[in-house]
Amino acid sequence: MILLEVHNKIIYEKIAQAFSSTDEKSDNITEELADLDGVVYHLTSSKKEGYVVLSILMNGFSQLVKFGANEVLSREYGPYIVDPETGYDFSICLNQSDLPPTEEERDALYKKFALLKRNLLAAPFERAFIAQENQQTTEIMEIPYRNNESIFVFALQDHVTVIFSTEFKEDTDKIFGKVFLQEFADARRQPSVQTAPQVLYSKEPPLELKNLNLRDSEDINYVTFVLFPRHYAEGPVREQTISNIPLFRDYLHYHIKCSKAYMHSRMRARVDSFLKVLNRAKPEVALDQIEKKTASGRTFRKFK
Repeated sequence: MILLEVHNKIIYEKIAQAFSSTDEKSDNITEELADLDGVVYHLTSSKKEGYVVLSILMNGFSQLVKFGANEVLSREYGPYIVDPETGYDFSICLNQSDLPPTEEERDALYKKFALLKRNLLAAPFERAFIAQENQQTTEIMEIPYRNNESIFVFALQDHVTVIFSTEFKEDTDKIFGKVFLQEFADARRQPSVQTAPQVLYSKEPPLELKNLNLRDSEDINYVTFVLFPRHYAEGPVREQTISNIPLFRDYLHYHIKCSKAYMHSRMRARVDSFLKVLNRAKPEVALDQIEKKTASGRTFRKFK
């Protein structure tokens, strides 16, 4: 199993590469990169002028803006924000003159740029967590981050609820998905994970979403996370929660694909073993049925 990194590693390495060499004759970067959940990045750099521009195109960007994305982006990237490139939702620019003096600070800045998607998705979670801390409620904030799939976030007076709608397009995915999601619900019976968020799985929309105009489909399932204040205490715990929850859908489908690949490999190995058994089971030709030849070339068969 791999551990999915919160930041985009390719963007991190490309930005570090762009500023690692001072040779103006080095190749400039002009690349379009894909990320999980249909996110598209456009990365451009100029060695001569000493800058890197990163742009992002993401489903649900306009909804995230309504939930405070601009405030989060201004807080994280204030001096680096530029006008969006044509065809993209948001752009940031890093100049050579803006680089910190130490290598550790530069590395942290490169990683902050690679966390652009994560910081965009943080806005509705931060709003819900702060509202609950003040014992307030929020409206249901829907993030349509994928085609036909959304994340619903809202705060109640004593907890925050996060609901994923996930689509299983294949029948086998539905079976595997049900097994994995049911295990999430059953795992909390173990003493070691009883402090983990409560996880609920259903094929029908939760009651909290009954007033929304949801798409009716047999392929869509719903996973509910119930977060209590200990799960989003201000500080590192909150930041870790915001980083991990949006990756849930990606981990779920990653495990489904790995399970299918494992079962296919086991089936191929079993078929190979069956073929070996069949090959060993071929009947031998009886000695009295073997044709023999004389010195002149004529054949004869000896019968008892």
